[in-house]
Amino acid sequence: MLPDAHTIQELFLEVGDGHQLYVQEWGNVQAATTQLFLHGGPGSGTSDSHKKRFDPQQHHVIFFDQRGSGRSLPYGSLDHNTTEHLIKDITTLLDHLEISEAVLVGGSWGSALALAYAIMHPKRVAAMVLQGIFTGSKKEIEWIDKGLFKNFYPDAWAQYLAQTPRSHHHNPTAYHTARVLGADEQVRQASAFSYETLEGSLMSLDDRVSTRDISTYDPLPMRLGMYYLHNACFMEDRYILDNAHTLTMPIWLIQGRYDMVCPPETAYELHQKLPQSHLIWTTAGHRSADRSTTDVIKTILLQFS
Repeated sequence: MLPDAHTIQELFLEVGDGHQLYVQEWGNVQAATTQLFLHGGPGSGTSDSHKKRFDPQQHHVIFFDQRGSGRSLPYGSLDHNTTEHLIKDITTLLDHLEISEAVLVGGSWGSALALAYAIMHPKRVAAMVLQGIFTGSKKEIEWIDKGLFKNFYPDAWAQYLAQTPRSHHHNPTAYHTARVLGADEQVRQASAFSYETLEGSLMSLDDRVSTRDISTYDPLPMRLGMYYLHNACFMEDRYILDNAHTLTMPIWLIQGRYDMVCPPETAYELHQKLPQSHLIWTTAGHRSADRSTTDVIKTILLQFS
């Protein structure tokens, strides 16, 4: 993410353990509420495209790259990098900016982090606007890792298996994860590329996969994401779903009917457990950039100014 005409300030925030978070304050500082954006991944970082859902004249938004992601330092680091660390970082950031409470906005992993933070610190969360719902449960992780989507995308699963030794076809992601988390950089790059290609194949309804040159492919963002998934997102199974009933703030859940990365049944189950939630279905896949999802998010965010 780069500064633009609406950037209020940029800073690198020390959060301990040798980590510094890249932070960009953006929009209208006079807005009545502050929105804190939580990116997906983990590992992907913020990008300029994330600004498109906000109105710089009406919204006061804090963007930041989570530990090891984007422009945060040290880049790609797995050390002292868990969900608990990220939750503490959010509080450190809000305290530093003297923000008592914020509206949390995020998608995919960002929705899981928002929910986990709100369970721990409900008084700091005014509301949440979440998309592509993910809660980090074992069932959700296995949806991709075990190819439970393959009735819909058999070609994507077949391609993934073709890049996996036959002796590991029973658990291909365990094979690739071990390589990604290993020390051999060339092996790491190949397996991260395989997993990202699989995930990318499931992202959008238009069935287009962006082609990349593996020789210039950076495996570190996907390495961080696979590290979190390998460790069950550092939460007990169903932690968010089992504690969702404690969240009493307004929560909007925007879910693509045809999301093949984060199955829609999770959003529906979560909605049933939340005391004050609104579930909105869109004719979309996982990507927040799908037009129907973007339009809904922008419309909901208009009430926060």
